[in-house]
Amino acid sequence: MGSESLSSNTSTRSRINTHHLDLQVTDKDLPRHIVNGFMRYDNFTKFAEGGTALLEECLDKNLGRVVVMKRLHAHMLDDEIEQKRFLREARVTALIQHPATVPVYEISRDRAGAVYFTMKKVEGVDLREILLGIVARDPSFRNKYAIKDLVEVLVQVGQAVAFAHSRGVVHRDLKPANILVGEFGEVMILDWGLAKILNEPHTEHGDLPDKIPEKDHLRLELTRAGKRAGTPLYMSPEQAAGDNENIDGRSDVYSLGSILYEVLTHENLVWGIDKDEVLERIQNQEPVPPRKRTPHRKIPKALDSICMRAIQRNPEDRYPTLLEMVDDLRSYLLHEDVSAHSYTFWERFINWERRNTMLAVAVGSGILGAVLLASFQALTK
Repeated sequence: MGSESLSSNTSTRSRINTHHLDLQVTDKDLPRHIVNGFMRYDNFTKFAEGGTALLEECLDKNLGRVVVMKRLHAHMLDDEIEQKRFLREARVTALIQHPATVPVYEISRDRAGAVYFTMKKVEGVDLREILLGIVARDPSFRNKYAIKDLVEVLVQVGQAVAFAHSRGVVHRDLKPANILVGEFGEVMILDWGLAKILNEPHTEHGDLPDKIPEKDHLRLELTRAGKRAGTPLYMSPEQAAGDNENIDGRSDVYSLGSILYEVLTHENLVWGIDKDEVLERIQNQEPVPPRKRTPHRKIPKALDSICMRAIQRNPEDRYPTLLEMVDDLRSYLLHEDVSAHSYTFWERFINWERRNTMLAVAVGSGILGAVLLASFQALTK
């Protein structure tokens, strides 16, 4: 149920919200008899739609704000597993209270008895569209999102998912389409419907569909529920093997590494004409380093090293925690040593020079100022 998005169905381009507050809304009297539950919502319009659920914009009449309501499609209402996933998504999202998760306002039932939940309406552009725009040489994306900017986005994603790990939750479906970037650089992680609770017993809800049409690339990016929960192109090897019992935070490390790989190379880490080929390659194909895959892109060596450590097939060879990967990404941004990379003397010198550029400029300016002052004093004597 991760294929639907909180970004608008009419346009996923981020827009500055120009709707100013209105005194007629903020100062409106509150009726003595409050209408709560489903009856408090009005003015429903379609916002987005996926294979299992519908998202609609609606007005919360009590607060005067527009929210998003999510409901299962009618044909899913008798599916016990999808209902459990739906409830889990609502509650996991509500319980992971982090700036990069969407606030959930209410969970209840509509007039027909179907479960719904409401959440904040968030706007922006997802990372998948950003990457497609960069590859298409769209100046509105290429000029705004350099590698440094995208690494900063991944740092925010990593911090939020690491927080979820600290609460005993693994996302299991990290992918560019589930990462929303706002106009002012804010980041939201969407779709926690396939989240794994680490203390949950091992259960199987069936396997992925046997066949994905050949060359149907978009469907390879859609979430698949079942024994192999996740999205084929971004699954960790243990997810691809259906090894749910041994999935932990390092699976999200792999998925974030796979996204970083795409940021660096503009290509997917793995590819295939159908689901079976993708899953086989994830489990058995050694990853090609980003710098070797796309040598013309001049990928920084430190980022190449971070990526390669994150996407190792054996979980033991990856970063032990997502926070350690985040620390390396932040170190790269700050021109500090990255734990995953072996530095040459020259690389260390360049990092030192970049870290101390401002200090060097300040010292140089001070010396130049002192020289000019002394010269001026000598001339005026």
